[in-house]
Amino acid sequence: MAAVVSSVADQGVAAFTNIIVLVVAARLSTAAGFAVFSMVYMVFTVLLGVNVSYVGQALVLERGSRRVRAACRSAVAFTATASAVLGWGMAAGLLLVPGSTARGLAVLGLVMPVVLTQDGMRYCFSALRLPHLALAADTVRLLVAVPALAVQPHGAGAVRLVAVWGISGVPALLVGAALLRSRLRAAPGEVRPPVDIRPYVRRGHLGQRFVVEFGVGNATSQLAVVGLGLFAAPLAVGALRGATTLFGPMNVLFNSATAFGPPLLNRVRGTARKVRATAVLAVALAAVATAWTAVLMLLPAHAGRALLGDTWAASSGLLPASGSQYACIALGTSALLTLRVLRPRATLPIQVVFSLASVLFMLGGYRLDGVLGAAWGLALGSALKAIALWLRITAERRGPGRRVTSDPLPGGSAAPEDLSAGSA
Repeated sequence: MAAVVSSVADQGVAAFTNIIVLVVAARLSTAAGFAVFSMVYMVFTVLLGVNVSYVGQALVLERGSRRVRAACRSAVAFTATASAVLGWGMAAGLLLVPGSTARGLAVLGLVMPVVLTQDGMRYCFSALRLPHLALAADTVRLLVAVPALAVQPHGAGAVRLVAVWGISGVPALLVGAALLRSRLRAAPGEVRPPVDIRPYVRRGHLGQRFVVEFGVGNATSQLAVVGLGLFAAPLAVGALRGATTLFGPMNVLFNSATAFGPPLLNRVRGTARKVRATAVLAVALAAVATAWTAVLMLLPAHAGRALLGDTWAASSGLLPASGSQYACIALGTSALLTLRVLRPRATLPIQVVFSLASVLFMLGGYRLDGVLGAAWGLALGSALKAIALWLRITAERRGPGRRVTSDPLPGGSAAPEDLSAGSA
């Protein structure tokens, strides 16, 4: 239970840090300056998602204390090396390009090894089943970054804010490195394997599939915004995004389950027990989503306007549809977590097909019933994705001999077969 609480709290701190950084930057910047900062921060968010998918999500599937320690050392080394090569190359290429956006991206490139490596350590702590240490490092990040930005003068340019934000990650990086170093030492009598980043650049590395999944999901969300922008009024777009914003706490829970669930689930013996555990998680998360929807629907109008301003009037009518969508996302997230542990390579086709289907349902729903129809279309897409994921789990359990063998893990060797997979 303590590990679960720490995992959720860490995701909450990380999410709150991202939100408060944007809020402080918006208060300090001119409209044009904040537009540039937002663009740079969006690029960082995409790069962070790629790194999490390529390195972090593959890392948390490792098993065995020795393999986990070796994988953590290699993951940190790869993240630091790759982010330095990419970031400093980007900075060198943009330094001579005119414009504040190019300069902001150049500064982002310079600080990229700091911000990406610091965030990547969170997944090392997750793989080591020490989420409270990730929480400690991310708390340092929050406590340093926000004051460092807050003391900047009003009207500070985006380049300066990006530089301050990036450099303020150094203390958290040092704290994380210190906490991680003592946990990655070889056990007495154990030969410490050398750091090896070659598996990350080989064809077939599991993270490559996860990056594609991230790309599909990210592209889908962007396409959804573009689609509504093309076919809907700005008020409709704002209403849908406003309703989604209200479910931010649920996103924290979903991210916690995806990031920190695999190491905890691997402690459960037997495939049947793993499936039962994630089924219980699915019901619990769906119940929380339903309860949160009820709370939002019961909010007085003045409280809703305090949250979303004038957008509340339009967003409040979408709460039943958005709440249904998030309940379905809860079921799908738990199923995705199950497949990530049992057969990681099985998730990509489902993600691709149903992410694109959600966009079609959204556009079709808007054509039938405006923005409310679009919201219900997204809910339908999430429901069908959850059903497809759970059906795939059922098929895996009913396979030959009812034994589920995990796919090869990032290190290149196959994970041990679950000998108790056939137990009911």
